[in-house]
Amino acid sequence: MNILSGYGFCGFWVLLVACSGKQTPSSPCSKDVDCRDPRICERGACVDPRPVPRAETGSGSAAVTSDAVTAAGPIAGSPPFAMFGGDARHTGRRGGPAPARAPKEIWKVPLGGVVAGSPTIGPDGTIYVTSHEGGLYAFTPTGTQLWKLPMGDRSWSTPAVAQDGTIYAGSDDDHLYAVTPEGKLKWKLRLGACDPKGFGPESSRCDVDGGPTIGTDGTIYVGGDGIHAVWPDGTLRWKLATPEHVASTPAIGADGTVYAGCQDDALYAVAPDGTKRWEVRTGGDVDASPSIAANGTIYVGSDDDALYAITPAGQVAWKTLTGGDIRGGAALGADGTIYVGSHDGRLYAIAPDGRVRWRVAAADKIAATPGVATNNTILVGAQDAHLYAIGPDGTLLWLLALAGDVDTTPAIARDGTIYVAGDDAHLHAFRP
Repeated sequence: MNILSGYGFCGFWVLLVACSGKQTPSSPCSKDVDCRDPRICERGACVDPRPVPRAETGSGSAAVTSDAVTAAGPIAGSPPFAMFGGDARHTGRRGGPAPARAPKEIWKVPLGGVVAGSPTIGPDGTIYVTSHEGGLYAFTPTGTQLWKLPMGDRSWSTPAVAQDGTIYAGSDDDHLYAVTPEGKLKWKLRLGACDPKGFGPESSRCDVDGGPTIGTDGTIYVGGDGIHAVWPDGTLRWKLATPEHVASTPAIGADGTVYAGCQDDALYAVAPDGTKRWEVRTGGDVDASPSIAANGTIYVGSDDDALYAITPAGQVAWKTLTGGDIRGGAALGADGTIYVGSHDGRLYAIAPDGRVRWRVAAADKIAATPGVATNNTILVGAQDAHLYAIGPDGTLLWLLALAGDVDTTPAIARDGTIYVAGDDAHLHAFRP
């Protein structure tokens, strides 16, 4: 049954069934996510990315290699919906409602490169977004560019905005950037001691390409060659070194525990003082960002095709198999339903006990993290160059065609305006 024939588009259907078998990936690659990070797909082959020419961003650079805790004090926390996953628990909640029918595009602006980090809406309505062109951009709700801050390399980062208006974003130049609301560099901090001019896994271990996440005391948490905690003044609070790269965006539990996945196949739990509490091993890289339910359960996907539910004590409560890698984070519905995409091309709705409630299939992989609007509509992008809106019962409400893959989570303003970006190197604004 093809329910989208009216769209001139096939391959999307709703199945109220359990998981299917493992999908055989294309060979050798068709998209960047088919390659192990940081390699990208060019002409069907996984290759090392060409470095972006480094730009001078100011003199406020601090190269830090020490793991020592500094004496800097905390500041107030961040507003809601101003970081990856909508909040420090990564629940996926958006800041406004989704329309009942497909919205119309009201503007689009070029960003000079693929967008892999999701747009973020600041407390004053300013939209922040990074791109592989190597810049952090700020736009008004009408699409006017306020400023652009060049970074030293491409960025995969979803910007985070603190309560004082500071914007934080990471870059493949191994730095975490802090930027004022006016677009001026406040500071940048080098995380790790990798060779920034090299290629391959060792040189890319220090890439700051996940997060950042802001804690209630203003501490910034981000991945790289480990899990880092950074004070708001740009000094390192602590670092937990890991054997492999951390591309996962850290999530923060109610007790301050920091959770992040690693490409050594593990999810790590780190105490607020930087000591490791536990690790849970999976059967593949954990590039997905964890999400934390109200009862403290941590949900995270893995390249072993499974979504894991892990207790705060580090015990696996259950795991649910899909038909492909899970690279995106999960979003949590108001009723506790977990929504997560898979490289098998399906969005899964999973009950808190691990049962599959329904699944919806797109025409290509889903690497994006879903978002949940205030009216409970689920928005998710796919590598078939579409953004989908799905009701909490699994009903397709509408879809939008874009000119490239959508591996990011759309942001929704309080007035219902949807901001989305992806492989077409543009930021789009849609409104009912």
